[in-house]
Amino acid sequence: MRGPHNIWRLIRTLATLERTGAIGAVLEAFSAPPRIRVVARVLGWPFKPLGLQGDPALPPATRALTALGPAYIKLGQILSTRPDIVGDELAVQLKYLQDQLPPFPIEVAKKMIRAELQVPVDQVFVEFSEPVAAASIAQVHKARLADGGHEVAVKVLRPGIERAFAKDLDAFYLAAQAIEFLSPATRRLRPLDVIRHFEGVVKGELDFRLESSAAAEFAANTKDDAGFQVPSIIWNLSGRSVMTMDWAEGIGMNDNDLLDAAGHDRRVLGTRVLQLFLNHALRDGYFHADMHQGNLKVAANGNIIAYDFGIMGRIDEYTRRVYAEILFGFIRKDYRRVAEVHFEAGYVPADRDIDEFARALRAVGEPIFGMDASRISMAKLLAYLFEVTERFGMETRTELILLQRTMVVVEGVARSLDPRINIWEVAKPIVESYIKQSIGPKALLRDLTRTAQVLARFGPKLPRLVEAALIAQADHPAPMPKARNMWPVWTIVSASAMLAAGVWIGTLI
Repeated sequence: MRGPHNIWRLIRTLATLERTGAIGAVLEAFSAPPRIRVVARVLGWPFKPLGLQGDPALPPATRALTALGPAYIKLGQILSTRPDIVGDELAVQLKYLQDQLPPFPIEVAKKMIRAELQVPVDQVFVEFSEPVAAASIAQVHKARLADGGHEVAVKVLRPGIERAFAKDLDAFYLAAQAIEFLSPATRRLRPLDVIRHFEGVVKGELDFRLESSAAAEFAANTKDDAGFQVPSIIWNLSGRSVMTMDWAEGIGMNDNDLLDAAGHDRRVLGTRVLQLFLNHALRDGYFHADMHQGNLKVAANGNIIAYDFGIMGRIDEYTRRVYAEILFGFIRKDYRRVAEVHFEAGYVPADRDIDEFARALRAVGEPIFGMDASRISMAKLLAYLFEVTERFGMETRTELILLQRTMVVVEGVARSLDPRINIWEVAKPIVESYIKQSIGPKALLRDLTRTAQVLARFGPKLPRLVEAALIAQADHPAPMPKARNMWPVWTIVSASAMLAAGVWIGTLI
């Protein structure tokens, strides 16, 4: 489906922003330079009649994004958590996209449930409500099980959503290709890889079997986290397009007035949501990657309830250590160490000046420390950070896209609860705890033990490998010094020694 025909989709996007009046609000929110504003208006105005009209009852930006489709709605959901970037007025408008989109008819939902579960809805549920929430991918109904009367939430995929996302993704691919062609400097940002990554995430979100599995894994990882809970999945009533889970009763985290009326301390909640995310990312390497307010509730006992597990992030242990060291370096204001970690991980080309990079990082970090969060312009900070990455030739790391995006979203959620929150002070105990566990003598012993366990699987083969290596060396001696001539043997012997040492160390831990 990818090809030039998607130019029409991109033209219609710009035309829709112009027709709904959203283009001015968006350019203003992002403080776009005059040149960009002129170009956008000149290109958008001639095609204005071709734009989608949307719902006139909605504010301009929300009206445009809902008309354009689910992929654009996802972007709006992310921006709705960042009033410090897009401004308070636009952020309030975009909150509508979190769980208040137009629902599809209940009759359609019941037909989809029957087709998926192969059983009539009335036979499974004694009560089945109208949609209680509707988002870009699916809508949710509150129901009561016929067996036991247990209250549940039934999530049903929007009909035709796969095709709608496919169209948007095709247009995004074309836009990425055009950007790379017209501006070679942007290739370091790897826009095509970013879209491929987004496509993989979306495909996982459109299959509720994968979401159910993610919810179960996430619940197992976080079962001991104080002040946090994950609803249980009801597997026999879940499938590809339908997911049933325990009903989560609570106040939406996007309603500060209700939270205040219920007596919840929003400062405590803001701290907790940020620390929980860092714990899940660093401790488990598996985190909820769509933690906007629409996917979070606060229970009567003050617990944070998370749901909607269509987008989950996973990072390996090495990346976690790199990420933790970078955060720890910022917390300690050790910008030289932060720069070294970037070079060691290969995030910055080796031919760049490490001292200059450290100085640039200081300009990013220093404005944050000791300043009231409400006075920090995150938009300006991100703009400067982008300049730094461009100046030092840093490429986009697709494996970190979800982590970075979620960090931005979660910080936005925390700021919406407590505008004066200091993310570095909140993050410090979590990062310090992880550093102690993952970088140091204990971590070294643990790594050696894991290495020994891997080598142990090859233990029975080691004598045969040594014998074969010795025979090969005797039959076909290579024309090189003897010490170097024996490298295969010494490799195997070293592995054997490491295995023995690792097993011994393992008995001491």
